[in-house]
Amino acid sequence: MPSGTHTLEVWGDLACFTRPEMKVERFSYPVITPSAARGIFDAIYWDGKRDKQGSEYVMRPYFYWQIVRIEALEMPRYIALRRNEVKDKAPADRTIKAWMEGRELPEPIWADGGKDELGTDQKGRTQRQTMALKNVRYRLTARIVPKPGNDWGKLNACFQRRARAGKCFQQPYFGCREFPAFFEYIEDPDTSPAGTARFDQHLGFMLYDVFDLRKEMVRANDEPFITLFDALVRDGVLEVPPFDSDAVKKPGGR
Repeated sequence: MPSGTHTLEVWGDLACFTRPEMKVERFSYPVITPSAARGIFDAIYWDGKRDKQGSEYVMRPYFYWQIVRIEALEMPRYIALRRNEVKDKAPADRTIKAWMEGRELPEPIWADGGKDELGTDQKGRTQRQTMALKNVRYRLTARIVPKPGNDWGKLNACFQRRARAGKCFQQPYFGCREFPAFFEYIEDPDTSPAGTARFDQHLGFMLYDVFDLRKEMVRANDEPFITLFDALVRDGVLEVPPFDSDAVKKPGGR
């Protein structure tokens, strides 16, 4: 674990890291974004405390993952897909809990139907065109940034133990949950170098994350905190600036 960093090798059949400027249709960046990479580390190990404030629950994370480097081990290859997406979403946790306890009757989300089922002539699903990536493989390097009062060594040891054993509390995925990601913990990246895909590309402003990673308290109804950075791939390697740096463009010009 040189310099307190951890390295994972991750791979999968399909991936989609949607460019936000493409709006309705899904068009993937050619490489994984820092937020998607952070999600893979979070799926293996995330820790925090759940508190109740009034009628709502809040999460107090003990740390956040700072992605340091992304190495593309395969050249970007695209595949065109047409996917059915349900327009509605699952209700709030309290409603689902009421269904489970039998206090309310479950209300299904209809994928198809007409007036009798949906109350309108509009169907509950829509077709989207997706330009996804296929046969992806990356090496991701990240480090734990603890919140004040948390034991940095203990957090690192917990992640290392789980990653070595292949444990995760939810299946990691590449941008969409139907695109699962598989991972292996790399003990010493210096002694087991990976052959990166030799390509250079200036990606322009790339999505960094959709959350304020520094927040001490996270609420379910928090507004998105969209950050961007100028991404440049050199010899298949994308160096990711620290979240606190000026290279990361934040809301309000901060």
